[in-house]
Amino acid sequence: MPAPTPKAMTDKEYVEDVLLTAKTLSAMYHYATQESSTEGLHCQFKHNLNDSLAMQHRIFGAMQQNGWYPTQAADAQQINQVRSKYSH
Repeated sequence: MPAPTPKAMTDKEYVEDVLLTAKTLSAMYHYATQESSTEGLHCQFKHNLNDSLAMQHRIFGAMQQNGWYPTQAADAQQINQVRSKYSH
């Protein structure tokens, strides 16, 4: 019996996977920056972290433009609730 043909990923699924990978990479660089033992290594990981965060932001922007990552604006009440929650 032949193996089933895998379903092709949609553009949205592909970009979601890329965003998840970028988030994971950023998290790894963040941890590596914190744990680095020399100044040179720390600076390199920090540079890589900043690059990965910028890449993640560009991917997020592309997803928003395509309607694949909708966001909702917070109203004043929601903002005040968060401020009071974390103002301690």
